[in-house]
Amino acid sequence: MSTLLPHVRGALLRKCPSRFAVPPASSRASISSISTISTLPTTVSGLLELTSSEAVPDVRINGYVRSVRAQKRHHFVALGDGSSLKSLQAVVPADQAEGLTIGAAVRLDGCWVPSQGRGQSHELQVSQATVLGPSDAKTFPIQKKYQTTEFLRSLPHLRSRIPFNSTVLRFRSEVIASLTRFFNSRQFIQTHTPILTASDCEGAGEVFHILTENERRASAADPAKPFFRRRVYTTVSSQLHLEALSQALGNVWTLSPTFRAEKSDTPRHLSEFYMLEAELSFTDSQDAVMDLAEDMLKHVVSDLSDSSVASEIFSPAGDRSPDLAPIEQVTQRWRGLTQDKWPRITYSEAIKLLEAADVPFVHKPTWGKDLHSEHEKFIATKVGIGHSPVFVTDYPRDIKPFYMKAGETDHSESSPRTTVESFDLLVPEFCEIAGGSMREHRLEQLIESMREHGLNPTMPPENSSATPQEASDNLGWYLDLRRWGCPPHGGFGLGFDRLMCYLTGVQTIHDTTAFPRWYGRCDC
Repeated sequence: MSTLLPHVRGALLRKCPSRFAVPPASSRASISSISTISTLPTTVSGLLELTSSEAVPDVRINGYVRSVRAQKRHHFVALGDGSSLKSLQAVVPADQAEGLTIGAAVRLDGCWVPSQGRGQSHELQVSQATVLGPSDAKTFPIQKKYQTTEFLRSLPHLRSRIPFNSTVLRFRSEVIASLTRFFNSRQFIQTHTPILTASDCEGAGEVFHILTENERRASAADPAKPFFRRRVYTTVSSQLHLEALSQALGNVWTLSPTFRAEKSDTPRHLSEFYMLEAELSFTDSQDAVMDLAEDMLKHVVSDLSDSSVASEIFSPAGDRSPDLAPIEQVTQRWRGLTQDKWPRITYSEAIKLLEAADVPFVHKPTWGKDLHSEHEKFIATKVGIGHSPVFVTDYPRDIKPFYMKAGETDHSESSPRTTVESFDLLVPEFCEIAGGSMREHRLEQLIESMREHGLNPTMPPENSSATPQEASDNLGWYLDLRRWGCPPHGGFGLGFDRLMCYLTGVQTIHDTTAFPRWYGRCDC
């Protein structure tokens, strides 16, 4: 019956037009205005796909000059508008070429014709060139020659004009659209969680504290009234708020900015980055949470593998920057994400594997300690055979946050080993890109875990009808979720910018976002 419901709904909608239905364009436009509507492409990418054997007149295109090659009678202009990795070649008469300098914003009108030159199938024979935004070529810092990524990071307001950088940003948009389609198909509700929070989800203390200018300047002699009633931070995770929303909406997800005040200047760390997080309600299976993360990534790769932006990601070696991972490596990453079933091993099994390895690790693998990147790379290579992602599950309780559900205690060892129902997703070469767990939905067990992690929840007297006091770490509201109808549930978070690195071949997370912020750097 459920499969018939969409058809029934569609039939009802066809029979009962909405009171807010917009009249068709034909009824709102006159015959004369319709005749002036052009169906020609208005972007560089659209025009490059137009490969008619006949000349196409009355073409108009807007864009930015990437390069100019001047000859006596004509100037050959490479034009881009961010819609394509490739440039459009425009042949401009010399008397129309004034002001056509690198970086200039221009409008070109002309005829789209088959090209007699090399390097392109068609070109724009320009009849009129209009400079809409002039550019001084002598001072414009983005040049056609190779420029280092470090130099370009000093120009975050301009570096997105580099063709491959704009391709990465378009790919980012396509991935978000694909993720939205995936979660919609699974009946997940997209939510917007707060950026400012009074709770530290991870408990690591690496947070940015929010102060107004008056509070910052306050002193004992001249105190300032706090803007908020308590200390407020930028969020490190949306998870706690997603758990609250999942009790109202069911399965939920979000893609939100998160912030970490880590003093790390590595290719894998940003101070502001995007995190995709999802919560599954009414599930007591950690496998179901891992299945969701696996299906999600497989969907993205399958959905976008034939897209035009993906073909640009796999551009020929001659067109690629030396700062990118080789095409073969990126291709293998995409193939690895389509493997039938990703391996799953426990943390304890991983430690035994590392201990037995004939590898001189810098950090000795020890049960109860975090896995370092060298360990994760080895596991991904050994267990994933160098291409498949690997789930590592059931980490020690002491190295994971307080909210994770306790697993079974292993008494087979000399000292009991307590784990939590958790997992990290490791990918070859890049280590962890996602992590998740079952959440501790039982009130007493959650309170015990909070105390063991140095938090101090405040409980009302037993059998008291009084409102529970606020926990000292402002997690009283989180405890409330366990008091009134909290089902078993679990979820995961995926580092969106790390995923972009992995899928595009960009070697550092600093280059997958338009305006990166990391330790010591917030340039604009």
